[in-house]
Amino acid sequence: MLARKKRLILDEVTAGTGAQIRMEEDANGIQSGLVLSFLDLKRSHSPAVTLRPKGLNGFVAHLSFGNFAADTIRQMQKASDEEVQLARALIASIKKDVSISVTIEGQQSLTSWKLTDGQFTITAEKRGLKRRYDDDVLVETCRELVTPMLAAMAELYGYDPVVEVEEIGPEAAMEGAVSIRQIRKRERNPRNRLLCLRIHGESCQICKTNPKMTYGKAGGILEVHHVQPLALSDEPRVYDPTTDLIPLCPNCHRAVHTRRPVPWKPEQILEMMHTHG
Repeated sequence: MLARKKRLILDEVTAGTGAQIRMEEDANGIQSGLVLSFLDLKRSHSPAVTLRPKGLNGFVAHLSFGNFAADTIRQMQKASDEEVQLARALIASIKKDVSISVTIEGQQSLTSWKLTDGQFTITAEKRGLKRRYDDDVLVETCRELVTPMLAAMAELYGYDPVVEVEEIGPEAAMEGAVSIRQIRKRERNPRNRLLCLRIHGESCQICKTNPKMTYGKAGGILEVHHVQPLALSDEPRVYDPTTDLIPLCPNCHRAVHTRRPVPWKPEQILEMMHTHG
């Protein structure tokens, strides 16, 4: 049954991880499953998530590494503090439902785990699913279990969004080009977007519009806004992707950035809407 849904699953996971994904059928075990790994790495060198039906109404997703993934793991262990922070937040975001359980190798904490060696594993299980092979149920299951696991690994491995120099704009001279580039990178990182929507939901945090309710499949247009740009903070504090990034619709996001170098605050835009609406 899962094999018939390959394209559906592949599209969902690719969009959330920002990486090209390989998908293979796994016929081992009582019920066949699917194995998803990074396309630009050999299967034996890549982290991989196996999604498999469990029981009559559940799925289990298991993250593990290939037998020859030592070089990949060494590269991932060199990830920056910010990359590690985002990877941990993505894994922690899985367990937000009583029907989901998460286990990390060595009984490590969801919020402070470390990638140790090739024996590192994460297992997440979702239970109580009715009609588990329906498209919407399967997409939601991948979104809850598979995508955050592979997204966390993609962040540690270093799949970076590209921010062109010419995109920085003239305000860079006022705010500092390095800081602006970092802000744009955060806002355009698909893993940040994934975490942002998992935490805040699929509605704009200013106008409360849910594009998917209006446009259906074409409604994946919410953007990520960095609420406290580094160079603009009176008292710089430690960046936290769980609180410093919010989803905005394209209209509200453009409205926020109509003031430069200091963008409008979301609450200021909301006040303008109430005044002129």
